Amino acid sequence: MNIARHLALIDELCFRPFPAEHGPSDVGDGGPGYHVVVLERSQGDCGTRAATVEQYEKYRDALYEVLASRWGDTDPFGLQGVLLRTALEEIPEPWASLSARARVAHLWEAEGTGRWVVVAVADQDGADDVQLLAVVTDVDPP
Repeated sequence: MNIARHLALIDELCFRPFPAEHGPSDVGDGGPGYHVVVLERSQGDCGTRAATVEQYEKYRDALYEVLASRWGDTDPFGLQGVLLRTALEEIPEPWASLSARARVAHLWEAEGTGRWVVVAVADQDGADDVQLLAVVTDVDPP
């Protein structure tokens, strides 16, 4: 994992305009009010899934340490409640899809940008690769 490269991308996304439409972008996916990027992807080459998830959680926690030094310590943000709420109400993107992909996220309001920065491990879909995600959005958490 290249923390410096990941931080540079997160910093860029804090100021990059959001796409007008939902869909792929040059760095990942996006739509009105958000960018989602895959920082690391297992591609089925990291041994057992449980070990891969554990490693990616360590990557997430390493990013947390650096981002917390900028914007302060935060409690983990549970996404399971958000996922349950999607059955009852319309949850805006990127939160609805993030809650289907990850259980827990770390998030901060990036000072001076009006945007939220989120890091999470996407491991909910056993048929998909484990992914370390970064999300930058101006949509408040639900």
